[in-house]
Amino acid sequence: MKKQRTLPVLLAALVAIACAGAAGATDAAPGHAKAKQGTTTVQRERGADGLVDKTVTGPKGGVTTVDRSRGADGVVDKTVTGPKGGVTAVDRSRGADGLVDKTVTGPKGGVTTVDRSRGADGVVDKSVTGPKGGVTTVDRSRGTDGLVDKAVTGPKGGVTTVDRSRNPDGTIDETITKTRP
Repeated sequence: MKKQRTLPVLLAALVAIACAGAAGATDAAPGHAKAKQGTTTVQRERGADGLVDKTVTGPKGGVTTVDRSRGADGVVDKTVTGPKGGVTAVDRSRGADGLVDKTVTGPKGGVTTVDRSRGADGVVDKSVTGPKGGVTTVDRSRGTDGLVDKAVTGPKGGVTTVDRSRNPDGTIDETITKTRP
């Protein structure tokens, strides 16, 4: 009789331990992101210039403001003030080719420029010069199947190519090839 009573009790104890262990394992798993406590609020309002500005209050009370304005060239610029007072300015302008270029000045003074241009095949390419002077180029081209492929050359000379192809059922595959400098 004793064996019959101890077996269900033993099984119940093992299940309870396994459940408690699994709950603790999910809390302590380093690869899983946990939701932050608190609430983030976003308040949008139309400014005097007619553009939508916003104020974001984070869960710890930090406030980030985004002020959009229309520049003399008619393109929308913005100024972002972070919770610690850092200011990032994004100045967009229309280039001679009619595409929108931009210059981003970061809170520590670093400047990043993005220059877009239309290639001979009509697809938009771009060149990005980072705050430390490194240049990344993105050369897009339209393949024979009508999909846009691209080749990205990084600031240190590495090249990544993306070749897209359409399958008979209409889905799109892509082959990514990376070459180190």
